[in-house]
Amino acid sequence: MRKAFRKFLPLFDRVLVERCAAETVTKGGIMIPEKAQGKVLQATVVAVGSGARGKDGEIHPVSVKVGEKVLLPEYGGTKIVLEDKDYYLFRDGDILGKYLD
Repeated sequence: MRKAFRKFLPLFDRVLVERCAAETVTKGGIMIPEKAQGKVLQATVVAVGSGARGKDGEIHPVSVKVGEKVLLPEYGGTKIVLEDKDYYLFRDGDILGKYLD
């Protein structure tokens, strides 16, 4: 997994995430068909850029770190395929929040 990210590094305030797998079984054990599954809005950060440059010329760091779980908007992001896996590229400002342990 790490080998793929040596070939791709997000620029500026971009964040590369991997969406979590969709729930296929409920807590009660009922199988959910693919058409009924909602879009997964939770993802894990796999790579971050250095940050955005402000009007004063200083670099403002990205607000998330590699390995954190974040909440994504329902629409948006750029799909990227690295080594046959789907990843999504979002701006730091587009990420809605992060989950705390």
